Amino acid sequence: MEKIVGLWRNMSKPEALTLAPKIEAWFRARGWDVLTEWEDIIKHKAEFLISLGGDGTLLQAAREASSFGIPVLGVNFGRLGFLCEIEREEVYGALEKILSKDFEIQERLMLNVVVNGGAEDGISYRVLNDVVFSREGRDGIITLQANLSGEPTVSYPADGLIVSTPTGSTAYSLSAGGPIISPNVQAILLTPLAAHSLSARPMLVSDEEEIQILLANGEKCMVTFDGRQSIVIYSGQTVIIKTDPIKALLIRLGTRSFPQVVREKLRDRWHE
Repeated sequence: MEKIVGLWRNMSKPEALTLAPKIEAWFRARGWDVLTEWEDIIKHKAEFLISLGGDGTLLQAAREASSFGIPVLGVNFGRLGFLCEIEREEVYGALEKILSKDFEIQERLMLNVVVNGGAEDGISYRVLNDVVFSREGRDGIITLQANLSGEPTVSYPADGLIVSTPTGSTAYSLSAGGPIISPNVQAILLTPLAAHSLSARPMLVSDEEEIQILLANGEKCMVTFDGRQSIVIYSGQTVIIKTDPIKALLIRLGTRSFPQVVREKLRDRWHE
């Protein structure tokens, strides 16, 4: 049976592009075929995917690979790297562990987002990190109302709102004052951006909830999906957010626990 691995490269990182052919030669010397074009990776059903970049690269790779059940190993060439399993200098030792089947596959919750009304009516998006609602330009504050399972729940007069997965809790939400959530927790986090009310606090809700976000005050706001795709919604439109049935699959080698990752990445705030 043919053994196939895929490479997902961040084309803007020279170090990743330099390492990619070395990894390819390493695999070929061990009888593996290496594919770099996404269409080929899907067609030939790669056993796993190696993401060479930072957390953003891994997010994109894992989101795309999820539909085909392909697990992803993240190699960090970025800065913070909360999601990537290994650093660049650890890559060959990690690959040895994978070939010897010494790894686990961790499922990560994703969100399905559907826009109601306007030109985007019925269009859906899948996100692994977050959905960010933000006021546009010099417009004043906006008010975003969150309904849980159809019932009005909380109103956020603010510069915006972040709806994130546990994976996304260590991204934009964290810098906005939201809590860090273990990836093993199945929940959805709402974090306001520069809230204009002392009662507007982050809220953690069940992953079984359907969240409806309405632009209750303001003419329009920007909605961004995993920091890549953006649309503008207007007053009267709603955005429905719920757990996606498909999970992202990340390869974990057991070299770092989640608490250890938190300590390492936030070491400027850690006191021995």
